[in-house]
Amino acid sequence: MRASIEVADIFRTAGPAYRAAHAGHLSLAQLKVMSAIENCRTAVLGGHVEACEDCGQWRIAYNSCRNRHCPKCQGAAARTWLAEREADLLPVGYFHVVFTLPAEVADIAFHNKAAVYDLLFKAASETMLTIAADPKHLGARIGITAVLHTWGSAMTHHPHVHMIVPGGGISPDGSRWISSHPAFLLPVRVLGKLFRRLFLTRLIALHDAGRLAFFGSMAHLAGRRAFLHHLKPVRSKRWVVYAKAPFAGPEAVLAYLSRYTHRVAISNRRLIRFDEDGVTFRYKDYRREGADRQQLRTLATDEFIRRVLLHVLPKGFHRIRHYGLLAGGSRKTSLALARELLAVAPPVIHDPPAEPDDFRPPCPCCGGRMIVIEVFERWRQPRGPPHGSRSTGSSTP
Repeated sequence: MRASIEVADIFRTAGPAYRAAHAGHLSLAQLKVMSAIENCRTAVLGGHVEACEDCGQWRIAYNSCRNRHCPKCQGAAARTWLAEREADLLPVGYFHVVFTLPAEVADIAFHNKAAVYDLLFKAASETMLTIAADPKHLGARIGITAVLHTWGSAMTHHPHVHMIVPGGGISPDGSRWISSHPAFLLPVRVLGKLFRRLFLTRLIALHDAGRLAFFGSMAHLAGRRAFLHHLKPVRSKRWVVYAKAPFAGPEAVLAYLSRYTHRVAISNRRLIRFDEDGVTFRYKDYRREGADRQQLRTLATDEFIRRVLLHVLPKGFHRIRHYGLLAGGSRKTSLALARELLAVAPPVIHDPPAEPDDFRPPCPCCGGRMIVIEVFERWRQPRGPPHGSRSTGSSTP
């Protein structure tokens, strides 16, 4: 069912004025995201007409933009990704670990997204793999699925990496599976210290190599002395690494993964109102407990659009990455060995549906099968319905 308010509605209404007011200050990637969201599931992208085989009911279905930043296109992408990862799950407990950048470093990431986000992935994953391999802790090779989020609940810039990690790993000699404690994976304070050291060392190296850029109020950080002074407070600050309790079974892992891997800065269902006062939406205030955690916030429309575009990733940037046992080149071999050591049968791989892209909701009138009776190209409207047929007057997702 279509949400009463969508990000697309806001972009279509206020987007032209926003682009005009910020001409020359929006990246090509941001302009493309705006255009994709505005045109998603409209005649601009083309579509087809469906009719019920039984009662003749018909409806128009417009094509999706499939942009990874579009709130309407992530459901199908999540289901597809989930089906592909199901075979990777092992019959062990799974932990959720979060690595967060302090505000001083997040400010640097704001101007250097590709370089700093990539460093966040590398430092966090190396931290996990190093501490897990240490005999004083787990002493095993583990697997990691990592997902980058760049936002807080109110769409502020808050880069952090979510990791889903099996509760155990393969011994260095490959002879046995070493299980973690059922309720404990690795010490977060130890993880935080190594993460801080690895990240800061490599961040300074990026600066020395001239790979960081600064603008506006942060332009002075181009100088090495000012840059090091800016980082001084975070050298002694505790860097937040958070480990949640393990999931209740593989099914819970899959459900959680599908939500987190394809989440965008704000979903349509969080939007409450769009009027002359701005955009009102729901968000979570993590400083509060219970029912008070859910709060409403109203932003000026321009500020709302700015915050949405703040989280557009650089072109070609991979926001889902796999490490250790789950790294691409050795994943199948590592998982096969893990299952052998755990004495479990390999997963049954189900054949995909014959026509995975041909799913259509049943007829809203009688529940019958809908078939395509006409396809129309971009920017073209479908022809009128055949004489005597009925229309729902709506388009499908």
